[in-house]
Amino acid sequence: MPRPRKTRRIQEGSRVQFYKPQGVPMRELKAVVLPEDGLEALRLADAEGLEQAAAAELMGISRPTFSRLVSHARTTVATALTEGMALKIEGGDVEIGEDTGLIEDEDNGRCRRMRRRRGFCGRATVVTEDIEDRPRRTTVETI
Repeated sequence: MPRPRKTRRIQEGSRVQFYKPQGVPMRELKAVVLPEDGLEALRLADAEGLEQAAAAELMGISRPTFSRLVSHARTTVATALTEGMALKIEGGDVEIGEDTGLIEDEDNGRCRRMRRRRGFCGRATVVTEDIEDRPRRTTVETI
């Protein structure tokens, strides 16, 4: 009998349930499922830039489990993008909790900030295009 699955902590539930290719009706698409805990693992590892040990501690799971979770999530997202599939976000054994970004140090009881990966600047570049105007105008924002 397998060991019971541990509940994973996520900061907040997903705001959307589907991502799909533009211009293709949903009824014509195949969908792959990305669990909410997989989305949280992607957010912590890739968007926030946390190291695996710190991200795993935030989610309340072990580091090897986090590694497997983020690997499966990346595979699911890559499959959806390359094969033109819809990405459905649902499920997973999760509990919603608040993320403080702090870890309590057991030696002296003080809190410290989570450590981010080396070289991660914490900024994303968002590119938007005005389709209305001719010629196309591209705007780049750094968050």
